[in-house]
Parts: sequence; C-alpha cells; structure tokens
Amino acid sequence: MDQTRITVAHSPDSDDAFMFYGLASGHVDTGGIVIDQVLSDIETLNRAAFDGKYEVTAVSFHAYAHLVDKYALLPHGASMGDKYGPIVVAPAFAPKGSSGSYGAAGVPGVMSVKGSRIAIPGTLTTAYLTLRIYEPDFEYVVVPFDEIQQAVLAGRADAGLLIHEGQLTYQDEGLRKIVDLGEWWAERTGGLPLPLGGNIIRRDLGPQMIAKVSKLLHDSIAYALSHRPEAVEYALQFGRGLDRAKTDRFVGMYVNELTLAYGERGRQGLERLMADAYDRGLIPQRVAVEFAGDLELTEGTEFTTK
Repeated sequence: MDQTRITVAHSPDSDDAFMFYGLASGHVDTGGIVIDQVLSDIETLNRAAFDGKYEVTAVSFHAYAHLVDKYALLPHGASMGDKYGPIVVAPAFAPKGSSGSYGAAGVPGVMSVKGSRIAIPGTLTTAYLTLRIYEPDFEYVVVPFDEIQQAVLAGRADAGLLIHEGQLTYQDEGLRKIVDLGEWWAERTGGLPLPLGGNIIRRDLGPQMIAKVSKLLHDSIAYALSHRPEAVEYALQFGRGLDRAKTDRFVGMYVNELTLAYGERGRQGLERLMADAYDRGLIPQRVAVEFAGDLELTEGTEFTTK
C-alpha cells in the first residue's frame, strides 16, 4: 500500500523552522503520513500557491486573499506582530553628497515613506500590503528579502522594508527605523496584532485528510513550545547569522499563543486587515476569516508524541 505523502512548504527562517521542529525531530506521531519539508522564501511560496504546488504552505495573508477558493486557512501557524512588525529603514546617516529629505551629509535626516523609493521583499507580502495601507504614495523595487539592507546602503533605494531577522539586525548594519508597521497598526486598531503570514492547506485533500494534517501541524508547534531549548537549537541553523539569544528572541516574537491558536484577538486582527485592504482596493474580494475543518485547537489541546 502506498504511503500518503504531504508536502509542507515554509520559509527558511528560524521561526518557521521552530514550528516544524516536532515533525522534523520525529517526536510527533504522524500516523503513517509522510511529511516532506520544502524551504523557500515567502514570495516564492506565495507565487507557487497560485498553482497549488504544495498541499500545505506558509503564505503571506496578502497572497491568501487571492487563494481562498483553492486553499483553506489552518487555525494555527500564524505569524503575527504584536506591537511590532515589518520595519521601514533608511541609512543611519546621509550618504556623502546627498541632500533633500536626508539633510546634510553625515547627519541623521528626517525621511518619510511618501514619495520615496522603497525596496520591498515582494508585491504579495503582507508587509507590502500594510505599507500601502500606511502610505500609498511611494515607488518600489522588488529585492530578495535578505538583500534589502545592502540595497539601501548601496543607494539603490531610499529605504527598505524589512521582514524576518532584519528586524533585529538593521541597527548593527548602519540603518535606522523610519516606521515600525506593527507599532503603527497597534496604535491604529486599539492594540490588535498585525497578521503577517499563515499556513494554508489545499481544499482538494478533503475534510478527513485536512483534519489529520491540521492536527499534526498543531502538535508540532505545541511540541516545540513545550521543548523550547531543543527547538531553538534546531532553529539556529536557519537564523542567517543570528546568535542563540537573538534567535530565541525572534522565535518568541512570531511563535507564541497566537501561533498555536488565533484566538479572538488574532481573528479580529486578520478581519481588520482584510477589511482595510478591500476598502482601499488592494485585494480583489472581501475575505471571511474561516478556518479549515471543525478542529478546535486551543493552548490546552493534548498532543501525541513518541
């Protein structure tokens, strides 16, 4: 009898790796289902989801707004910024010979997003969507997410939109913050988290398989959270230069109780994001926040290990 194989695609960074630790380490019993892991940057995963390439994939919520007919939203695995999130950065000091919004050369200047040329990690990322809600009037250039800092420092863009580990390292690289979109979002919404990405599952798997796979992924996150030191050690290899302390901090930012289950705050945050984006004509349809299957997952859910 052939084994059932499910491919789970996620970003090659420490928080997604942390979530996958229970499965990667073999401590979550899959019940005979073979789980294959594929790693790729989030914009590539967003694009692949339009073709239904993977049964389960991490995507930006911006991309999910275009994918609701093909994929269902899993009730766990979300990355949300709770008073923090993607950051727009510019050089800490004005480049030699610069003028205008930067001020005199070698002096910190005042810069705004409006009218600037911004390096972004992809047009389907939620970071880009949120920046458009914050300020629609800017030019952009798409740059791989892990090359944005260098693009800004080299003068190929006035500023950069940082996701992933760059949110913790930009000051060490000679950059300064223009705006933290997670802080702005919390102030704007009365403290709601900013939903950035989530896990989705192909609808054609059917209700029974969706429920089984959903529970496995939930159990993997739960196992990692309850075995944090070992899971952080595993995640270190995906941290792109982060030391253990910064890896642990970054994981804690994006893998927490809102990852295990959206809860009311997480749901409200996503509903608000989708509503605001639709009202501004930034997504093609209104998106109801509905989760795959009837599996109720809470922090107290028991999980099977071996």
